[in-house]
Amino acid sequence: MSAEADTGKLGAGGETLSVHLPPLSEEDPLHQDKKRILERRNLSCLFHFPISSSAVETLKLLDQMVQAARVVHMDKLELYFAGDDDIGPFSARNETESLNLLFKTMNKLLLTSNAVVKEVLQMLKDEIVVRLRSVGKTDGEQMISETQNHDAEDSLLKWGEHHGVKSKLQIAFFQGAGRGMVASENIGVEDTALEIPESLIISEEILCQTEVFLALKDFHNISSETMLLLWSMRERYNLTSKFKQYFETLPANFNTGLSFGIDALAALEGTLLFDEIMQAKQHLHQQYDDLFPLLCTNFPEIFRKDICTWDNFLWACELWYSNSMMVVLSSGKLATCLVPVAGLLNHSVSPHILNYGRVDEATKSLKFPLSRPCDAGEQCFLSYGKHPGSHLVTFYGFLPRGDNPYDVIHLDLDTSVDEEDGTAQSVSTSQTTHMVRGTWLSRSGGFPTYGLPQPLLSHLRAALGCDLDESTTEADMKEIDRVVLETLLSIFNPMLKELPEPEESERESANWDVKLALDYKDLQRRIISSIVTSCTSALENV
Repeated sequence: MSAEADTGKLGAGGETLSVHLPPLSEEDPLHQDKKRILERRNLSCLFHFPISSSAVETLKLLDQMVQAARVVHMDKLELYFAGDDDIGPFSARNETESLNLLFKTMNKLLLTSNAVVKEVLQMLKDEIVVRLRSVGKTDGEQMISETQNHDAEDSLLKWGEHHGVKSKLQIAFFQGAGRGMVASENIGVEDTALEIPESLIISEEILCQTEVFLALKDFHNISSETMLLLWSMRERYNLTSKFKQYFETLPANFNTGLSFGIDALAALEGTLLFDEIMQAKQHLHQQYDDLFPLLCTNFPEIFRKDICTWDNFLWACELWYSNSMMVVLSSGKLATCLVPVAGLLNHSVSPHILNYGRVDEATKSLKFPLSRPCDAGEQCFLSYGKHPGSHLVTFYGFLPRGDNPYDVIHLDLDTSVDEEDGTAQSVSTSQTTHMVRGTWLSRSGGFPTYGLPQPLLSHLRAALGCDLDESTTEADMKEIDRVVLETLLSIFNPMLKELPEPEESERESANWDVKLALDYKDLQRRIISSIVTSCTSALENV
């Protein structure tokens, strides 16, 4: 479903305001699941507001609109973890997208409504803004700013402004997070916080004008992505580069998981993150060995040995992994790009900026509009995507503050039972993998899910031959649950034992990479511990 695809419609039949939300897209692979949820909860995309309704009644109807919008914006993970009676919020991102859709709808309707209807619409719009402001306020994401010299970053902003960058943001430094951007004024919903001319975006289109491209375009089928890595590695040292100011403000070390030392990797041994980092490192080493010294031998003037070192190659890889964005350029091509200035924006599980991936054809610029308000002095966050902590550590070098709904543990279970079960078309039966996450994220701690995902419990009951039906007695239900909970404990108790808590002195004296590795293990321990605690507590009551 695309919010831009439908402007919303206003009909005043008598004393009734009718509001149409964009319908579910039949191209959405989750269409049937979402349709089933809407029907079960007696929700639709059409709402009628009697003009004479009180404010309380009108806001109750708004609650229903929000519930419908949440379902429309649900992703596969949110569908998996949502309980049958869970009306949301499902995540900060989902809530922001849902409220933002309603904000846009009200805005468009206000343009064509009469004075009486405008009063109702304005009340709804004001309430939506209030709710948008509350998103993320309880996530513990607020960072403490600190005073540091940021002349280089300020110079980058001035360079950008000289080349057409428009910004309502300024540079700040934050404890434990480094650089970020804060609002220099109050920025409202749908206002543009940052605008970057397409001419400043580093992409394959700029690459085509370089000697790197001219030398390598017919050489060993080297991809454009690899050429951009090589170009960045060289351009960093090009004193006459158009992007000299940009490269000078980039960190000497990106401190991602790809730069983890032996001690940090040792701390991660036995975790999936260890495997992820080792595989990524192996891939990059192989890529480097395929390129060098071959390129230095064939093109010695372009690829100097003193620049084409492993450390510089890794730096360029980390640059593109941690700073690149997928952008649809004015040519219509989707490209991986570096966007100067915008790379200073930090990620959050409760971002202000969600939709920024297309160059505006009229202005030939990439705009970053806000999906929720950001007040002057408040850090403005960008979404890097729906990533778990392991991905963010490996390729970005941090764990986000607040609860990340994408921090899940995938389970290696035989899903043939799910495939054979055709009794209901739902996310539980179409699921090919199962997963868990921290049970503190669930709003249902007791029977029948105990804070655990319903699809997983249904799978285990079916796998153990313990399906529930109308003839199942209460005593049988308790026995079935006991078997399921003991099965889960047999999976997670050994996992918890493999994650002993480190000595505090070990953390205090550790390097940055070891501290980040220990933080990740703490997160894994917290997730697994919550599952063990929920299962143990549930067993005491069955």
